[in-house]
Amino acid sequence: MDVLDKAIQFAVQAHEGQNRKLSDTPYILHPLEVASIISTMTDNREIMAAGVLHDVIEDCGVDPALIREQFGPRVSALVQSDSEDRLDPRPPAETWVERKADSLLMLEHTKDMGVKIMWLGDKLSNMRSFYRYYKQYGNEFWKDLNQKDPAKHGWYYKTIAKHLGELKETFAYKEYIWLLEEVFGK
Repeated sequence: MDVLDKAIQFAVQAHEGQNRKLSDTPYILHPLEVASIISTMTDNREIMAAGVLHDVIEDCGVDPALIREQFGPRVSALVQSDSEDRLDPRPPAETWVERKADSLLMLEHTKDMGVKIMWLGDKLSNMRSFYRYYKQYGNEFWKDLNQKDPAKHGWYYKTIAKHLGELKETFAYKEYIWLLEEVFGK
């Protein structure tokens, strides 16, 4: 079985019964959208597979060793690049800035275009959701997230854009920038 097909089957099982925050949308649609966005930037099926699997460690409790065993070192490394350390016993709202700063540091220093492509796929999917909710509810929707301050989300997503500048010629990056400006301003 192809690595992408296998990843889709794995992710469907791992995310079974989960919904996206702020909606009743089945969670699996987010990683599938991420893989679809990735496919506009590369035909590398390992990067697409990692996009499908990017939340299984942090949101489903899947052991990183299992990802490595099932999908190999490349997919495993990509998935782990977009997985936050949630071992801190403090509530996620308290550790949000710290976790995001750690992730941004990794993104800033990576030379791996696969990591950058996967991050853009994930964050563009998130920004599409933010835009829909922002247009529908205004700033009220932030109250339902771990981080309730839209300015902090703006800092995070705008900093990501700076670190993904190598992808500025892609349609995905251009859409990402447009959504950033629509939701957070210039």
